Amino acid sequence: MILTVTPNPAVDLTFTVPALILGDTQRVDAARSRAGGKGVNVARVAHQLGHPVLVVAPVGGHNGIEFARELEASGLPHDLVSVSSATRRSVALVETETGRTSVLNERGAALRDTDWTALTDRIRLRIDEATCLVGSGSLPPEAHEGFYADLVGIGRSAGIPVLIDASGAALLAAARVGADVLKPNRKELAEATGLSDPLDGASLLLDAGAALVLVSLGEDGMFAMAAADREPLFARLPAPLAGNPTGAGDAAVAAAAVCYSDKVTDRSVILRLATAWSAAAVRSPVAGEVAGNLAELEATVLLRTANENR
Repeated sequence: MILTVTPNPAVDLTFTVPALILGDTQRVDAARSRAGGKGVNVARVAHQLGHPVLVVAPVGGHNGIEFARELEASGLPHDLVSVSSATRRSVALVETETGRTSVLNERGAALRDTDWTALTDRIRLRIDEATCLVGSGSLPPEAHEGFYADLVGIGRSAGIPVLIDASGAALLAAARVGADVLKPNRKELAEATGLSDPLDGASLLLDAGAALVLVSLGEDGMFAMAAADREPLFARLPAPLAGNPTGAGDAAVAAAAVCYSDKVTDRSVILRLATAWSAAAVRSPVAGEVAGNLAELEATVLLRTANENR
């Protein structure tokens, strides 16, 4: 079972319009509302494709009630921790004519120390059932930057791999304690390391202690660098896909988690699957789903070394 932890979950609202006109009033169809946050999206994708998962997240307030009801209705296995802070919201505006997607993410509310303790206790309670642990998404305000590093320690004590999709100091902290996989995008990597070249940024995370770094490059695909072999391996589709990219990175994490849960650690296998699932997520109208023929997409993925990618 893949256990995903989302410390800052959200109720996701997705609106679809032909083209967003700033400063104007536009009528839209009803928004699609669902429980979200990066770790939840990871679990949704893996669950959709038949892999056992469990969502662990702190929820509170009216949004938290809506969040829990949607998970129950969707059949996504979950174990939610009731907290005093209200669950945040996220709004995605998808433009069908331009292919652009704009996202407004509330920062969320700070959790109390007792809430953090309850969340950590719940993870420890369920960790023995897990074959892989995923920590994903932003941290709420005033959070301890070492939360994801603590997850790595919990996973290591349980003898299972830990994958972290984070940003800033939290990403660096997870690298320093030896996370099995880190999955930033290009922007997150630059902000965390201060290095504009993604290859240099990935190398810094490996120097810090990470075993494998997967970096999303948007339309340019993604690349993987491993501590055991610093030669970067790039992957992309023959041509970019149009659609909603908001859940693409989460689908890539889901692919990596499935591989590690099945004890598959070959980076070329992981990278090919992550690229295909990420592309399939772009084809879906909402984050947390993949669309299209995954086998066909996987067959079209192009793998290249750094020299071949130039």
